[in-house]
Amino acid sequence: MISKMRDDEDGSRIGIVMNGSPLFTGGAGSGESEIRRWMLENDWVEAIVALPTDLFYNTGIQTYVWLLTNRKPKAREGKVQLIDASGERFWTGMRKSLGSKRREIPETARDQIVRLYADFLNGESGEGDVAKIFDTSDFGYREIRVERPLRLRFDVTEETLNALSGQKAFEKLDAAEQDAIRSTIASAFSGQSFTDRAVFLKALNKALKAKGIKVGSPVMKAIVEALGARDETAEICRDKDGNPEPDTQLRDHELVPLKEDWRDYFAREVKPFAPDAWVDQSYTDDSDKQVGRVGYEINFNRYFYTYTPPRPLEEIDAELKTLEADIAALLKEVVA
Repeated sequence: MISKMRDDEDGSRIGIVMNGSPLFTGGAGSGESEIRRWMLENDWVEAIVALPTDLFYNTGIQTYVWLLTNRKPKAREGKVQLIDASGERFWTGMRKSLGSKRREIPETARDQIVRLYADFLNGESGEGDVAKIFDTSDFGYREIRVERPLRLRFDVTEETLNALSGQKAFEKLDAAEQDAIRSTIASAFSGQSFTDRAVFLKALNKALKAKGIKVGSPVMKAIVEALGARDETAEICRDKDGNPEPDTQLRDHELVPLKEDWRDYFAREVKPFAPDAWVDQSYTDDSDKQVGRVGYEINFNRYFYTYTPPRPLEEIDAELKTLEADIAALLKEVVA
């Protein structure tokens, strides 16, 4: 539909009715997110209107009207208006349902929705709970990859030595070689525990060399996998250049608002709680080549959510006591 918009001075305006999925489905870099990014960064999204549920004959799901144009008025440039017309003030119940259609939008509510849109309202005249205006970049975020260092402890026990049998590289060795490696490790380190991988590998190579056993890197990796266990108290595992190795099981992703520098966000939201964490700066966006992948989503609940405090505990407790008394009275009637 966008491809059919006119390119002349008048341009085009498109209205599309869709379900909620196009608003948020797909993470940063996905096809859905890239389509939202394409529309928002080209400034084609003028407004999105959330409609009530149960408006259509064959489905009761909530729907949204997307209003797109390639000729925005000056006041709307770089802006998107969200209108939440899903509340009770915008619909009335039908006297008789038609399939899943149980509600309709009366004329007065339609006029109000059109006025919110036409007047480009942003909380004016007490409409802040149903109409809000945002910059297009407010819906964007940068997904950064946060790494934590790998820490391994090596325990040489009968159980960990038996775990070698589950490693493919080790199983490719003949039986004699397998027995020789197991017996060498058992005799040299049985009952010992290492909290530094570098120290363990150095001692292991020395023990194997003393027995005239040569193993390749795949077998050495299999030994590390079988005998190593993650332990936060162990020393950090480092590569040949001395850099910390990331632990893929501790890997996490943070969504940084597009208007905020990821360094400031990381220093405030991550570093105080995980001092050994760092950001993988090789995880970049395909388009702008900067750290982190850019994504876009439009979450109506986030912008229009109204907190409702729970009832006082005294009120809940009194209601429970009343219910208990009613149940006791009913049971007494049954027994009688």
